[in-house]
Amino acid sequence: MLLADLGADVVKIEQVGKGDDTRSWNPPSAPLLPSTASSLPERAHSLPPESAYFLSTNRNKRSVTVNFKDPAGLEIIYKLIEQADVLVENYIPGKLAQMGLGWEHCHEINPRLIYASVTGYGQSGPYSRHAGYDVIVEGEAGLMHITGEPYPAPPVKVGVAATDIATGLYTHGAVMAALIGRAKTGKGCWIDCNLFDTQVAGLANIASNYLIAGQEAKRYGTAHPSVVPYEVFPCKAPEGEEGVDFMMIGAGNEGQFHTLCTLVLPLPSLPTDPRFSTNALRVANRKELISLLRTEFMKETKAYWMKRFKDATKSGKGVPHGPINGIKETFEHEQAVARKVTVEIDHPRAGPIKIVAPAVSYNGKKMQVRRHPPWLGEHTDEVLAELGYTEAQVEELRAKRVI
Repeated sequence: MLLADLGADVVKIEQVGKGDDTRSWNPPSAPLLPSTASSLPERAHSLPPESAYFLSTNRNKRSVTVNFKDPAGLEIIYKLIEQADVLVENYIPGKLAQMGLGWEHCHEINPRLIYASVTGYGQSGPYSRHAGYDVIVEGEAGLMHITGEPYPAPPVKVGVAATDIATGLYTHGAVMAALIGRAKTGKGCWIDCNLFDTQVAGLANIASNYLIAGQEAKRYGTAHPSVVPYEVFPCKAPEGEEGVDFMMIGAGNEGQFHTLCTLVLPLPSLPTDPRFSTNALRVANRKELISLLRTEFMKETKAYWMKRFKDATKSGKGVPHGPINGIKETFEHEQAVARKVTVEIDHPRAGPIKIVAPAVSYNGKKMQVRRHPPWLGEHTDEVLAELGYTEAQVEELRAKRVI
């Protein structure tokens, strides 16, 4: 999708009759227009609704359904490879090679091809043939161990598939680098990206703490192991509502702690209290300090405290802070509105829908969403025509369930 955002013609190869698994990951799904409201072919009307999950990751792509276990289908893929700059695949290592679509086969067809393999554990090692799942690798490669409230509370997964997303980002960068390399050498290459290596790399300073000092990590919830206060605090819910609200506060130095206690909170004695006068002392006396702060924050609402923080910032003495927003609040955030983080597009099966816009701007302009996320097989006829197939040949392939 990121390559498509940049202008690449991305052809998504999907299973005949079923497609990408995420097409069926619903609810929720986009609404369906009445069949009388569009001029789509009959096969489009028989498909299930477009899942919100699929719509989130497939903008700017074309969809082609091919059964490449059939020799006629494999021939279609070979024709695409002849013309392609990049092939991205996420099969278990060795599986595509058995079908005649491994790196060696594809490199022979097109020596300039960039072949990007995205797997769970990479092309080598004792786990290379294992299927990869984000939540499993989160646990296996350390992320879940450091996510969640302190022991004895159980580890928790990140709220989105962070390891999957990070692997996609690494793959995107690798493909771009390989294209630059090919421009210099004229040769393609085989990229090996995987969830496990990505997640280990993503441990960042936590990994370094262990490698340099042998320090095993712990879970701190939203807190920081070596900076206090630096965590989520509860506050009073708005009038008429039950429960509590939350906000994130990070006083990373002595000046910010002083501002927090004197300009935001009515606790001017804390910065000189011998238990809390330095960050090291605040770390040592974490429980006592956090208890005092929580008690004070629970006296007022999130909106009240956000104004107090904003007023402190206007005085030139800010403290890092932010509300814990729900998804509705996130999209209604004035910064989200100003940055136009969503875009409305017309989908031929669902009508007008909103999706998240590309995150990067160039020269002050957002990249365009040129294509709606495709319905299953939407571009099969179009792409096959580009490859030289006649309408009669396409219909014959469809009758044989090759496409």
